[in-house]
Amino acid sequence: MEVKARGRPLVIGHRGAAAQAPANSLEGLLAAVEAAADVVEFDVDADLCLGHPGEDAVGPAVSLGEALAALTASSIGIQLDLKARGIEVQIVEAVASRGLADRVIVSSAWARSVRRLRREAPWLTCAVSYPRDRLGAGDIAWPEPVSRVVAWLLRLLMPWRMRLLLHESDAGTVSLQHRLVSPAVVAAARARGVGLIAWTVNDPARIAELARLGVDAITSDDPEMALAVLGTLEGS
Repeated sequence: MEVKARGRPLVIGHRGAAAQAPANSLEGLLAAVEAAADVVEFDVDADLCLGHPGEDAVGPAVSLGEALAALTASSIGIQLDLKARGIEVQIVEAVASRGLADRVIVSSAWARSVRRLRREAPWLTCAVSYPRDRLGAGDIAWPEPVSRVVAWLLRLLMPWRMRLLLHESDAGTVSLQHRLVSPAVVAAARARGVGLIAWTVNDPARIAELARLGVDAITSDDPEMALAVLGTLEGS
């Protein structure tokens, strides 16, 4: 699946549609379909089940096979975000066996994992994600001035860092935490001919800003809201 904007950014439902239903659940996946998201994203753990490290499970575990079966009848795109290494071959087999190659994006924060996916399946659309939060710092309520300074420094370095990530991973798409996206990052992605995904955005004003910057896709817990914001921009 090519990650390129078609008049507006693609809208990706985060962990299904986490604002409407439990994250990484079948209910959440179907909520994203109902919301008319372009793509539904969910996490895949080491057991090939839906889940994110540190996330409280709601109900029985959903297998990758069950999730793909539930989505096959729809036309929605599918993003598998790998939360473990060493499952690349199984992911490729799951996608290929169901004939979903043209509908799937596989993303990982491990560059070597993405490179292995590309080696195993050159036909597969792969994205390298950044950053990977090794120490859980994302869950700390940092003072706002600290957050602003850190985000500013990371944005400043991101065009260089993005080039390195793409070189290490051989990915055709980069998936960035939305605070790292700047005009310089968008320009760098365009210069390299790669897709650019911004995650996870639940503020309407920021969604509009990212669309104007020219990102290719926006991930949101509320895909229905994101689509409404983008529809307003198209009509203006």
